[in-house]
Amino acid sequence: APASFEQLLEKMYTAGSHGVYVCGQTGEGLLLPVALREQAAEIAVRCSPAGKTVMVHVGSHRTADAVRLAAHAERVGAHAISSLPPLGNYSFAEIKEYYRSIAAASSLPVFVYYFPEIAPAISTADQIFELCEIPNVAGLKFTDFDLYKLGRVRAAGNVLFNGRDEILVAGLLMGADGGIGTFYNLVPELFVQVYDLALAGKWDEAKKVQDRINRLITVVLRFPLFPAIKEILGWSGIDCGQCVAPRRRLTSEERMALRSALHEAGFAALAGAAATV
Repeated sequence: APASFEQLLEKMYTAGSHGVYVCGQTGEGLLLPVALREQAAEIAVRCSPAGKTVMVHVGSHRTADAVRLAAHAERVGAHAISSLPPLGNYSFAEIKEYYRSIAAASSLPVFVYYFPEIAPAISTADQIFELCEIPNVAGLKFTDFDLYKLGRVRAAGNVLFNGRDEILVAGLLMGADGGIGTFYNLVPELFVQVYDLALAGKWDEAKKVQDRINRLITVVLRFPLFPAIKEILGWSGIDCGQCVAPRRRLTSEERMALRSALHEAGFAALAGAAATV
């Protein structure tokens, strides 16, 4: 619902986030109707204070939809666009053509996606460099644990966002410009702390905050990820509803176990002490 999305945006900005990434995997962008995704982009632009960055994920299984979303993002005032590679058994040449089409659909900076776990056709640094040479491509979201490759890609001058929440501090140490990820929805203030401490060269302190983040991640990953994220947001008063079918919601037993585990891990504030199971 629009009101819940506005609440989430307010939470992100109150915590000090520099911007938002709209309708990505966690936001189930690929599963939503195009019109609803356009509405989300409009709300994000409207609710973002001056000086903040709205990056809209326009990825789709159909190039035509991605092109439409890219043009719309520019029209409504977004600052950048991004896209997962089209998911399926596509060749690198097909993926490159897909990104070329998106990049030509607007004058906004485009951020491609390196996520070998779900798009293995992009696997080498040279392929990343090739995508980054497409006109309007400004950089990428790098979702992998290979910090050597991350450092190489960043050193080549590409703007790079760390995509593995578990290693933001390491990604920043290797040159990442920032981070984008699922758990930023739950504890944006902790990710902002990691970034600020890293920027100040206080790496030991940044690592301690990362360790706290990782305790949360370890707990939540015992459960179906996206349903658990929505459940926790609901406990904090941001009712994001259920995931798009056929993805199920947590069972009552899972909800009880999750709340208990959050308490034990020191995240009682996320467990919605007064919330009903």
